[in-house]
Amino acid sequence: MKQEAKNKIDPRLARIEGQVKGIRAMVQDDRYCVDILLQLSAVISALKKVEDLVMENHLNTCVTDALKSEDEKESQLKISELMDVMAKFRRQ
Repeated sequence: MKQEAKNKIDPRLARIEGQVKGIRAMVQDDRYCVDILLQLSAVISALKKVEDLVMENHLNTCVTDALKSEDEKESQLKISELMDVMAKFRRQ
């Protein structure tokens, strides 16, 4: 993973980690369910952004390198992996 991507992703993951700890505390403190649901929604949105950043990095590194490669088998493998991941995204 490119350092630039890591620099974008790591702080987001740290923030998500803090949010999840906060949600856990909310559950333990018997907070109002709607408040918990709103926080869960925020975490899910934040995770989706991290997912986008990881996908962007993958496309700009691994997939691009494989497609530029003269190794047809490697290119096909990366395309197949990408298709599998995209299928999983559509199911979310």
